[in-house]
Amino acid sequence: MPKKLLIVDDSPVSRAIIKKCLPKDHTFELFEAGDGKEGLEKFKEIKPDGTLLDLTMPVMDGFEALEEMKKVDSNAVIIVLTADIQQKAYEKVMALGAGMVIPKPPSAAALADGLAKMGLT
Repeated sequence: MPKKLLIVDDSPVSRAIIKKCLPKDHTFELFEAGDGKEGLEKFKEIKPDGTLLDLTMPVMDGFEALEEMKKVDSNAVIIVLTADIQQKAYEKVMALGAGMVIPKPPSAAALADGLAKMGLT
């Protein structure tokens, strides 16, 4: 049975890049959201096995979405994909419960490695 994967990013181009980088040897049931609020709503609705979350988005940013998602499911597997690789941002998302941070744009190898480490492949 394919794992449900939610991609939350305001950039359609980024979402397309992420989908292109997913391991070809695994099948995922993909869901997408264009901002943190929509992502949180879809997260509650579909209960994904994993979430790939951007930080800088309109309506609700990734920090707030991450915090709210962890309130809904404290065991949620959330990988932050961000171009904001400042130490402060990294420490904050890890404190909020992210499983890991992968710099954007992700490489196929980094995304495959992250998904494997988080038990999604």
